Amino acid sequence: MKQNLNKSFFTGLAIGAISPLLCLPIIVFILSQSYGQSFQYLWHQTLSFPDFLSRYLSLGLIGNLAWFYYFLNREKYFHTRGIVFGMLLYAPFMVYVNFEHLF
Repeated sequence: MKQNLNKSFFTGLAIGAISPLLCLPIIVFILSQSYGQSFQYLWHQTLSFPDFLSRYLSLGLIGNLAWFYYFLNREKYFHTRGIVFGMLLYAPFMVYVNFEHLF
């Protein structure tokens, strides 16, 4: 078990958890340009409503694919495992937001 949790895994976990948050403003900017709205309006809407945050954050998770393939091609499998687990950290929030409307 100790072999599965090493420094490389936690590095990948940090990358997988932080990268979508850094991609979020870029996603909102691209969407604001395509919708013809101001960035400030869409950014405020994203932070105010969990539905929009969940949608745009799931788009931000796509940015982790670049990290995943980067480390996969260099055969750094602990990094890739950490990135996958970092992405899974967002799953409870997205499930909660999507199932909140049912009840």
